[in-house]
Amino acid sequence: MPRRPHPYRELAFLINDVGRMLRTYADQEARRCGMTRAQWAVLKRVEANEGLNQSELAEMLDLQPISVTRLVDRLCDSGLLERRADPADRRVKRLFLTQAAQPLLDQLDQLGNDLMHAILEGLPPEKTEATRHYLEDMKNNLRRLLQCNADDRAEDKENSDKETSYA
Repeated sequence: MPRRPHPYRELAFLINDVGRMLRTYADQEARRCGMTRAQWAVLKRVEANEGLNQSELAEMLDLQPISVTRLVDRLCDSGLLERRADPADRRVKRLFLTQAAQPLLDQLDQLGNDLMHAILEGLPPEKTEATRHYLEDMKNNLRRLLQCNADDRAEDKENSDKETSYA
């Protein structure tokens, strides 16, 4: 008789499945606007944080810098983004939306609203809001755990370096 996973593990699988399916559905819907989900994410992050650089954008999106460079290159080539020199450091390029991006962003906003409306169909608003709060709490717990792990790794490396220097 197969063992049933613990309910918490079932929750982890469910969250993962929902995230994967949401990304797949968003990819399909973004194509209707001639975009990829990744390009959509770049445009929305730049819209919310105009003037950020590609390194900051990569960190926000949790993507490798080379991937962000390719995405930004495509969006610049499409006339939706532009790179401008940082007045304090000419080596740094800051990202800004072009006027041509606004109609597309309006279309993507409507698409995003429609997408979430379809996904949340039949769910009472109070449950949706409670779920949002629970997921936010989980995200904060994970952020804290990841930071603790990063701190532990840094401490382990520091201790290892000390042991090596005494050898």
